[in-house]
Amino acid sequence: MAKIKMKKKSTSTDMTAMCDVAFLLLTFFILTATAKVPEAMPVDTPASTVQVKLPDSDLATITIGNVDGKDKVFFDLKGKDIRKRTLELMSEKYGVAFSDEDKEKFALMTDFGVPITSLKQIIDMKASDRVKANQPGVPMDSLDNQLKEWIYNARIANNEYNNSIGSKQELQIAIKGDAKEEYPVIKKVMDILQDQHINSFSLVTGLRGKDF
Repeated sequence: MAKIKMKKKSTSTDMTAMCDVAFLLLTFFILTATAKVPEAMPVDTPASTVQVKLPDSDLATITIGNVDGKDKVFFDLKGKDIRKRTLELMSEKYGVAFSDEDKEKFALMTDFGVPITSLKQIIDMKASDRVKANQPGVPMDSLDNQLKEWIYNARIANNEYNNSIGSKQELQIAIKGDAKEEYPVIKKVMDILQDQHINSFSLVTGLRGKDF
């Protein structure tokens, strides 16, 4: 008896729904992703297995690195209102005038490493040019310790702002040093902090896997 041959039908899958889901997911990740802010002085932080995230507010970061054989210190501060008030206090301290437009631009900047007298030149630059600029670092000599003043006035500005919103959160300090940086420079920054009775601060490290 002859076998009946079944007619083969072509199989096809409608991928329209799958494509829609894929594009929706892609759109979601693009819109919710946070772009990495370029650093004025990137450093290779020491490795660590500790996973403690730095706060998103009430934080000042001191970055220490060595560029072309010269030790440089950069300063950064979280919070638009706190940055503006800190700049106003530094302006009064050193007699350097900044316009309202300068203050608004400074409030949106990241870290910087120049003397207060050269800060306006950095503020006037585009973000891309600012990162490429050759910044000599914030002075911290005994005769011109501007880093000390930045920290001192940042703490005042932070307290003023938090008092206005009913918070008692103190400004936290984080030190971000290059793994190859010489210890005396780190110690000098720590001495500046301790002179202001700041004995608790964070050290920024890079995450690595645990040793087994």
